[in-house]
Amino acid sequence: MAETEHDRDQADGGASGDDANEEKDVAPGAPSAVALHRTVRKAGEDELDRPFWALTWSGIAAGIAINTSLVAEGMLHSKLPDAPWREAVVALGYPIGFLLVILGRLQLFTESTVTAMLPLATTPSRWALTRTLRLWAIVIGANLIGTAIAGAGTSYGLIVDPALKQGMIDVAMQVSELGFGQTVINAVPAGFLIAMIAWVLPNARTQSFWVIFLITYIVALGGFSHSIVGSDEAFLLMFDGHVSVGTALGGIILPALIGNLIGGAGLFALLAHAQVRSDVQDGDGGKDAGDDVKDRSR
Repeated sequence: MAETEHDRDQADGGASGDDANEEKDVAPGAPSAVALHRTVRKAGEDELDRPFWALTWSGIAAGIAINTSLVAEGMLHSKLPDAPWREAVVALGYPIGFLLVILGRLQLFTESTVTAMLPLATTPSRWALTRTLRLWAIVIGANLIGTAIAGAGTSYGLIVDPALKQGMIDVAMQVSELGFGQTVINAVPAGFLIAMIAWVLPNARTQSFWVIFLITYIVALGGFSHSIVGSDEAFLLMFDGHVSVGTALGGIILPALIGNLIGGAGLFALLAHAQVRSDVQDGDGGKDAGDDVKDRSR
């Protein structure tokens, strides 16, 4: 039977439409910014829905695991001579805790700043705001419980090698050198860079190890203040009598949390959303998340 012109148009249109959809949703190679936004946003929505105790235990485990960064730095510091290049080598130990936490899918506050913000930025609602604040409060609290356990354990005998313990204390003392305002400013780049890890990982695939390692090594080299690693250091100094409780909580941990929030949620998350805002709102990229958030907020 002869093919009509209408049939040919339909066939061509259907094929081109299917091809376009495939290119949009299953494009080979690196995903687009919209696809990354969708992936990270979906991860954030999943985190917002996680039960209290699931977040708590995961956050505590992350706080304990992040202590391996300080342990590794302390090992290197105690073994190396006092030379100009020592700090650059000691910083190689810093990524260890992040690798364990992030690849182990544990809840780390600074990583959740961007993932939790994207659902809120995409479709602002009371539900999204309250769930975001809930997530942050639970994860921060759990992370600090974990780092307090690790700090106390190190101070009271978990680390039995005196040289290693002293190396950890020497590394940790650096967090007490900045004032409140200086720590806030110094923590902004750390919040931005660690939030970037959550954005980059879906595109990293088999390179996840190196993405995490290189970005966190930059944080260490720059001496930027990270609230959770910094809390591990602050608790060690507090339990060992080098700083007071007020200094540890209000002079080291609090300003680092503020700076990390500014860098992660205030700068990176909003910038990451702004670059695809029109595509998400005008196209189909945000329909699922937007409709889902609206349904929950009713």
